[in-house]
Amino acid sequence: MRSVLLKSAIVAALGGLLFGFDTAVISGAEKTLEQIYEDQYILIARYFGRPDLAAEQSEDDLSMLHKTSFWHGTVVVSALIGTVIGSLLFGKPADRYGRRSILKLLGILYFVSAVGSALAWEMISFSIFRFIGGLAVGGASVICPMYIAEISPAYVRGRLVAITQFNIVLGILLAYLSNWIISLLNLGALEWRWMFGVEAFPAAAFYAMLFFIPRSPRWLIAQGYLDEARNVLNQVGTDTGNIDAELHVIQQSLSEDAKSLKEPFFRRKYLRSIMLAVMIAMFNQLSGINALIYYTKRIFEMAGAESASALAQSVIIGFTNLIFTMAALIVIDRFGRKKLMLAGSIGYIISLTAVAWGFYSGTGGAIVLIGFIVFIAAHAFGQGAVIWVFISEIFPNALRARGQALGSFTHWIMAALISQTFPMFAEQLGWRIFAIYGLCMAGQLAWVLLIMPETKGIPLEEIQKRLGLFKIYFSK
Repeated sequence: MRSVLLKSAIVAALGGLLFGFDTAVISGAEKTLEQIYEDQYILIARYFGRPDLAAEQSEDDLSMLHKTSFWHGTVVVSALIGTVIGSLLFGKPADRYGRRSILKLLGILYFVSAVGSALAWEMISFSIFRFIGGLAVGGASVICPMYIAEISPAYVRGRLVAITQFNIVLGILLAYLSNWIISLLNLGALEWRWMFGVEAFPAAAFYAMLFFIPRSPRWLIAQGYLDEARNVLNQVGTDTGNIDAELHVIQQSLSEDAKSLKEPFFRRKYLRSIMLAVMIAMFNQLSGINALIYYTKRIFEMAGAESASALAQSVIIGFTNLIFTMAALIVIDRFGRKKLMLAGSIGYIISLTAVAWGFYSGTGGAIVLIGFIVFIAAHAFGQGAVIWVFISEIFPNALRARGQALGSFTHWIMAALISQTFPMFAEQLGWRIFAIYGLCMAGQLAWVLLIMPETKGIPLEEIQKRLGLFKIYFSK
């Protein structure tokens, strides 16, 4: 594998590391933030002359007014509003200004969010800075895999795009480790601020390293920068082994694709790709994965673990996620996307059934921990490794930014829904919520078996023909 190709993929995938860190860091601070928000609610009630809503009320009355699971879910997932918007916001700018330029912008947003969240003076400012971080996460979920897919030859594309997922789970693990270490420092009221603030360091490093990677060759060709595109293809390698032949294939594909830029995206001829992207993104979240990431500590406390032990168990989950993502990264171009999804679906069903049984039977701790270890392993080896690779492959060149944005938008809408509702459903349904997630994964298994196509080892320009999107004739 070319060194420039590997370096470029790793640097771009650092946006995924920040994606993972920003997503998971809230898990260590969410209960502290809950109390802060409650206290500020009381102050606001006093300010607006509503002493009946303020601290003179009993704890039970206050619980009825503002200590609700719905509101707490809203507090925890405030950044997800940004991810939903960010997943739609950066696709067109990436087409106009280039993938690398938008990655630089995302690095700036990550940095501003980290520093601002750490220094936030009240709940509104905190929510605004978390929203900014969400914009970066949503943008990264679109642009990082798209950039890597466009610089990668087909034979290594799966592994290289999967580096994004590897970095996402590495970021999640680093967030868990960081939260745990900070909790051991006894920083008191400053503890949650440090949890958010440390993200500024990798964000700055990400921005700086982006100056040392090339621009996407497919974007360069679309803009008419053929000499620079030829130079980049020479550095990263090609599918055909011939740079001029590769340029010709991409140019013809872009010429056909250009017609699609002038027409609506949601058309019948694109329906198959659209539905594939939407369904894999929906199933990704219907597993309940974001409930585990955001509420890891709380779930283990529900199962009987002490606070410090719950944070330590979160680290175990993070390590498992990393190990099985590495395993998937190694085999995704050998076994293919579909086999990994099959293995992951079966693992989901088994693990979620075990977790539901653990809570139902009251046996708690060990079964729940083991069940979630299997769950996160199944996710890492299946959906986690496949989703961003698959979505980046199934759309034509000119539609890729919009297609990636659609998949990411669906993913984050579902993530917001699952994360928002989990506290309510966990209280009202108990063990049944995990059984419902397991039933959804039975639906994913059927979808993989009956509908999902295999894209392993197929050039991007060939995939669109196999999906029946365009009828393209290449010159001999």
